[in-house]
Amino acid sequence: MKKLAVIGMGYVGIPAAALFADAGFDVTGLQRRSRRSGWKIDLLNKGRNPIGGHEPGLAELIERVVKEKKTFRVTDDFSVLSEMDYILIDVQTPTDENHIPRYVSLREVCVKVGELIKKGALVVIESTCAPGTTDYIVKPILEETSGMKAGEDFHLAFSYERVMVGRLLHNITDLPRIVGGINEESTQKALELYRNIVNAPLYPTDVLTAEVSKTVESSCRDVNIAFANEVALMCESLGIDVYEVRGLVNTLPNDPSNPAANPVRNMHFPGAGVGGHCLPKDSWLLKWGVDSFGKFKVEPNVIMSSRHINDSMPEHIVELVRDAFNGQEMAVKNKKICILGFAFLENSDDTRNTPALLVYKRLRELGADVVVHDVYVKEYKGVNLTNDLDAALKGRNCAVLVTAHDEYRSLSPEYFKSQMQTPILIDGRNVYGGAVFREQGFEFRGVGKGKC
Repeated sequence: MKKLAVIGMGYVGIPAAALFADAGFDVTGLQRRSRRSGWKIDLLNKGRNPIGGHEPGLAELIERVVKEKKTFRVTDDFSVLSEMDYILIDVQTPTDENHIPRYVSLREVCVKVGELIKKGALVVIESTCAPGTTDYIVKPILEETSGMKAGEDFHLAFSYERVMVGRLLHNITDLPRIVGGINEESTQKALELYRNIVNAPLYPTDVLTAEVSKTVESSCRDVNIAFANEVALMCESLGIDVYEVRGLVNTLPNDPSNPAANPVRNMHFPGAGVGGHCLPKDSWLLKWGVDSFGKFKVEPNVIMSSRHINDSMPEHIVELVRDAFNGQEMAVKNKKICILGFAFLENSDDTRNTPALLVYKRLRELGADVVVHDVYVKEYKGVNLTNDLDAALKGRNCAVLVTAHDEYRSLSPEYFKSQMQTPILIDGRNVYGGAVFREQGFEFRGVGKGKC
């Protein structure tokens, strides 16, 4: 039985580790016993899933590989790396306030791996990195600390994750996988590894192309969302509904008979903001990689302008709140406001880069008394958060929907009225019909929904 370590027990590392453990590998998860994440070690070792929200199949898989197969366990003892045939690195790679990669965790982990790696082992970086990171940062650290040569004494590859909260297992097993090694042998070793858990096609390439592909993949989605957000603002200005416009635009069909002239359109959804670990930072990682290792200067104007548009949407939600209060001849100051949803994505507990936090902070700056309700998020430092919906809405002057959890979709105008002091509703995710609420006397605003 081959031994495999997964460093980082997060949204990528946990499902990957469990899948390999189910596929016949002896898997050890490595996690620092920190105040923020150390609790996962004991929970996983009990066969329980620490990831909240709706995550099909994951809890059952973890229980099976821990309790029945006994092929998965988690520790904070990095000395086990000396026994490993495969090492996957799944640590966070955020950017700082200046949009520069913060590779503290990645560098620390690489030092530990280099100190302990055995000859012939394969190291795969699954964390999203700026182009050039594997060649110019990871490889030198591993070689210096191990005293071995990458591509000869050990193998090194980059194979990025495509996970999405709510579809973690599905996206790992059923989406194509891009695998880029520092040389042909490293690529082939990584392809052999991923064939054990990926049912979709595997695409071999070089490491730099794989790194660029990941950041471009995220940037492409970010640009498309920004386009939808910009059109939404235009529709608001004109007094029409962006969702009707989107539906009409997307009537153009998929006609593959002539790919060069295929008329298909796929306008994305606008909304209250973009969160998660990838989209808010991957465009900056792409830019930093080109700035640092490219042969000449490139200004990614479309990509970076899109990032700024998406970053501005939480502030637009706040402007909708202010406009709604103006419609009732009131100011935001001293008013009681409830934010519905704190996770960045519906039906999850993932709060990374959530736009709800920016809405919360801005409304507090304006003097509002703000409470946040979320179905899955139990607590967040510095945020007045509750899981009791009735208590959250009771006596409030305004409700602001930021995250479209399923539990919010069935809430009626009558329910809101029975709880709230003032019928003001802001819809950041197109959950509610504005006309229905306005007929019931609500001051209603929505992203991309004109008032006429």
